[in-house]
Amino acid sequence: MISLTDSQKIGMGLTGFGVFFLFFGMMLFFDKALLAIGNILFVSGLSFVIGLERTFRFFFQRHKFKATSFFLGGVFVVLIGWPIIGVVLEIYGFFLLFRGFFPVAVGFIRRIPVLGSLLSLPGISALVDKIGESNTMV
Repeated sequence: MISLTDSQKIGMGLTGFGVFFLFFGMMLFFDKALLAIGNILFVSGLSFVIGLERTFRFFFQRHKFKATSFFLGGVFVVLIGWPIIGVVLEIYGFFLLFRGFFPVAVGFIRRIPVLGSLLSLPGISALVDKIGESNTMV
């Protein structure tokens, strides 16, 4: 089992609550307050989990400037009161930030018995193969 420090445990809780509030805010027709709380909790939880310095280095790398701009810009747009536009910007920035992780995630999911067979279906397989390639989402 992975041992976590106390600050990482707090960060996992904050990140989990952030994801919950983001999901709940979208389910309630893009409620501004819930989305804003979810964004703040998610970003602060991420910084607790991996540390402030590593979070800063992750977001502000030269080749990730466009992705960071869209993600943090989307957070800002949600905070000022335009939730639908902000969420769209955040999702695009999120995909750009974590596109290097998608091939690993797709490979892992393909090894899970039920999900792997679902990803092998004809219509879904082409889409998953496209997502699994790291350079297609530019």
